[in-house]
Amino acid sequence: GCFGSDVPVEICRTGHPMGARIVPGVSPEPHTRGRAAGAGLELAALGVWEPWTAPRPPRCPAEGPGGREGRDGGRAALPSPESLPGVAGCSSELSFLVSSRQPWALVGILGGDPLSTSEDKREYHGNGTTGLAVAQREFLTYDGTRFTVTAFSGWIKGVPHNGFKVEVSKGIILHLVDDVRSWLPGDRIVIASTDYSMHQAEEFNLLPCPECKSNQVKIDGSPLYLHIGEVIDGIDMRAEVGLLTRNILIQGEMEDSCYGENQCQFFSFDTFGGHIKILANFSSVHMSGVELKNMGQQILGSYPVHFHMAADVDERGGYQRPTYLDNLAIHHCFSRCVAIHGTHGLLVKDTIGYDTLGHCFFLEDGTEQRNTFQHNLGLLTRSGTILPSDRNEAMCLAIRSHVYGNYIPVPSTDCMAVSTFWIANPNNNLIENAAAGAQDVGIWYIFHRVPTGQSEGQYPEGKAEHTPLGVFYNNRVHSNFKAGLFIGKGVKTTRASAEDPREYLTVDNARFRPHQDADPEKPRVPAVIDGLIAFKNNDHGAWARGGDIIFHNSGFSDNGIGLTLASDGTFPTDDGSSLEVSRSIFVGESSNLGSQGGQNSYWGKGANGEYRTLPRNKTFPIRGFQIYDGPVRMAKCTFKKFTPTADRYSSAIGFFMKNSWQISPQNNVSQILMEKSVGLKVFFGRAGQWFGNNDNDGDKMSVFHDLDGSVTGYSNIFVGRADNYLLRHPGCVTVPRWNGVMCTGRYAQLYIQARRPENLTLSIARAAYHSHPLQLQGVNRGAPYQQYQPVVMLEQAYIIQWDGRAPEDIILYPINFNRGDWLHIALCYPRNTIFHVVKDIYQRRTGMVHSIKHYLMAPSRDSVLNGTGELFYFDRALGYLFVHLQAHEARQGHSYCSQQGCERIKIMAQMYPGGSWSCVPNPFLQKPAAPQRPVSQHQAVPCRACGAPQVRAPLLQHLRSCSTYASVGNSCFPGVFFVVLDACSGAVVSRRLRSSNDVHAVLLISERIHPGGYTCCVCFTGSFAMLGYKGQAKPSWIKVLNHARYQKTASLQHYVPLKMKEYQCSDNAFSQNHSEAKYANRDKPMTHNLSTKVG
Repeated sequence: GCFGSDVPVEICRTGHPMGARIVPGVSPEPHTRGRAAGAGLELAALGVWEPWTAPRPPRCPAEGPGGREGRDGGRAALPSPESLPGVAGCSSELSFLVSSRQPWALVGILGGDPLSTSEDKREYHGNGTTGLAVAQREFLTYDGTRFTVTAFSGWIKGVPHNGFKVEVSKGIILHLVDDVRSWLPGDRIVIASTDYSMHQAEEFNLLPCPECKSNQVKIDGSPLYLHIGEVIDGIDMRAEVGLLTRNILIQGEMEDSCYGENQCQFFSFDTFGGHIKILANFSSVHMSGVELKNMGQQILGSYPVHFHMAADVDERGGYQRPTYLDNLAIHHCFSRCVAIHGTHGLLVKDTIGYDTLGHCFFLEDGTEQRNTFQHNLGLLTRSGTILPSDRNEAMCLAIRSHVYGNYIPVPSTDCMAVSTFWIANPNNNLIENAAAGAQDVGIWYIFHRVPTGQSEGQYPEGKAEHTPLGVFYNNRVHSNFKAGLFIGKGVKTTRASAEDPREYLTVDNARFRPHQDADPEKPRVPAVIDGLIAFKNNDHGAWARGGDIIFHNSGFSDNGIGLTLASDGTFPTDDGSSLEVSRSIFVGESSNLGSQGGQNSYWGKGANGEYRTLPRNKTFPIRGFQIYDGPVRMAKCTFKKFTPTADRYSSAIGFFMKNSWQISPQNNVSQILMEKSVGLKVFFGRAGQWFGNNDNDGDKMSVFHDLDGSVTGYSNIFVGRADNYLLRHPGCVTVPRWNGVMCTGRYAQLYIQARRPENLTLSIARAAYHSHPLQLQGVNRGAPYQQYQPVVMLEQAYIIQWDGRAPEDIILYPINFNRGDWLHIALCYPRNTIFHVVKDIYQRRTGMVHSIKHYLMAPSRDSVLNGTGELFYFDRALGYLFVHLQAHEARQGHSYCSQQGCERIKIMAQMYPGGSWSCVPNPFLQKPAAPQRPVSQHQAVPCRACGAPQVRAPLLQHLRSCSTYASVGNSCFPGVFFVVLDACSGAVVSRRLRSSNDVHAVLLISERIHPGGYTCCVCFTGSFAMLGYKGQAKPSWIKVLNHARYQKTASLQHYVPLKMKEYQCSDNAFSQNHSEAKYANRDKPMTHNLSTKVG
């Protein structure tokens, strides 16, 4: 087991012959020294087998060199105290006599009572085999955990066997956040995985524990895997612990194996359990303190607890006591946990769903609203067979009875979506839940374009997609394979047919566009994701598509990709929604190294050379924040520990790979803190594994705006890919490591629609860099046109050509243009082309067109480029059509177009066979690139307000030298530096520096604790670091660390949470950060978090 920060000796399973390694400070060598820092002890564990001859009593160091004789004259002396770890000073009580090759073992306390030392030896008879000399002693850490240190030594067939081991004795004590005195011996608990695999969740029985405190329990086994019990790098990764035992047990009667028509090709065990169904018009339903086991069936409608078409079950339905499920344990069940079907206003709280098949907490038809999930735990959510979204790959391919014809499902898009929380309507509340391991997704907001199943026709098409989000507060998602949180997509709401042969309710496309009253004509209502914690998810911590969606006060750590924000869709589908993340932390590779096994697939070296579990693949490019589409914004966020290795890229900011879609230049970042542990701030990808050729349209157009220079060091800078000459000018600065370029200037997008034909490659170049054109393939979404969306520098001239004869119909939209912004555009056509050019404003919501103006043929190119009037000019000698594209209407917010609609120029060309369609590279007069301010003139000032608003504990660090130092921030002080912070406000109460230049200084920390004047004293001569708390509470972040002089530096760096409930802050302070809403009795919560490591 691995104990947490406040248990000083940690034991982790390894392949060492001893079966354990001791971390930190105790190594598996025969002669070694460990420590129990919290107990103020140094342990000596020796197993000696040196071939000494007849011994004699040792001399004290004062006797001089003669007291350290070697093997002269067939005699040997006891090694000196300095050379024998675990033995300090010269003491007659520690003298011993051993004969040649005699096994000997000792366990004691350095500086402790010699009479309490455990010692053993065996005789050596010359036959090469002896019994083991075994010395053993039990110790108790300051927080009550008992462990045994055993040293052994002996010979087996002439081969020496010696060493030591440390074992937890009489069960392992877990330290929980909450009061768990109501948990009783014999009860069964589950500890959630804190690694990538949900299969590292483990079950244990509770043992009697009279020595346990109110927040402690003792378990009957040794965990196979590491379970984190602390806040690491600012992210709360404490494992959830759930009680599976309840006073009332309802369970199905099971057979020994699967039988009949119960999908036995997928399940070897019996899946035909019991079920509870609650129908409409009941008098009251209040379930509490119930354990449900072996419930549910792989049949539609048979679930452990199923509210079926019960309508309003709260005050709206006439229930003075609203309906609730409270304190249920639903485990080892065969179809979901709680199914809410056509039911509104239900409260589900303090409920565990563990080891179940199919979506666990499940909303069925898309009509279910106002339901609240509060403080529930779901983990080990496995695939089932009932719906396409429940199924894994094998089930998806095998179950084809409801597809049309010979259609073969595509598992990755049609199925493989099983989720712990399947939320089919956004108007529901999720508060303080934990999705701690699903085969696919932890929490999925899915959208039904129309109600499905028995709820068909209950609301108009598209209503769910426009419905505002309910409360989302302080939820945790980890150990999920696909994503922790997923917002986006829908289900197919039509039956299988020749037009669409996919099965009914297959996963489909949808967009989340929340508006007031679910009315797209009314203002947007941002969906707020507040306090999400996402860690150790294989693919994504969170993915959100739509808008407006705002993440804040969140943490993302050890995910393949921390967070991806993707807009509602490419123009013209999206009318300018936006997404934002603020006040959040992103960690690439934290100190949670994980452990092998439990279906963790990848184990390799981390950035610091340590071995750790890895997401997706050893070579997968890790990204903290991934930009896709846009516009997206990021503000006041902190990044740490993103460092590439020889195997993989790891960047704080990255982009969606193999991206064919648009990227908006309105994507922007500000007040970002990149800690020193970030080795790669930005990465645009390179051709190779994972990135392919890195030449899709979106790959080439990747861009974002650094508003204040907090990422690049230069304010008001656009960052694009290095080979994008649509952005470049002579003042730009290339950053080879990023494969990027930093440029000043003003940028927008040119949206081009092309018809007849729709399969051409577009070539676009800025006139100043006409020899560096960009080739764009376009994105054909099945619409009757092709579309291209290059990012362009405003007030510049651009040249457009094709890899064939130009399309007959072209529409040019200036998007993200402010009033007055313009471009000069030259388009290549055959010389005999006749044109009809029209300008209008297109209102996308209504499909109406207004302000139509017909262009006239201008007498010269200059008259067009001057921008006066609605004119075009066709140079028949060169084959170029010249137009002036300008925005005349005002644009607001993040909308692509003006409030009046989207301004555009429509070009209809009549071309005759035989005309040449090739053109010269540059029809504009040769001019140098337009002057722009160089990047060097925009250097940003240091940003003191950047990063997530966390209070950081002072870093107490003692440098590796004979003197003692303390380091706070970037300042070093000789001696020991004490900082006292107020735990409610974060204010610094006092600072004290106790200086010392004595190379042999002994630090004394004392506190008067008794009226009689007695003190508690901690004494040491090495390095020391501590995070403590003064008060009745015992927060989980308390840490004590001390190292001997010859060992590595003692160093602690930790984010300390403020205003926790246990601090008993004032109501005003507590209400600002209600982050620890826990309960304390058996009738309320049955899930708690570990406060130490258990491994």
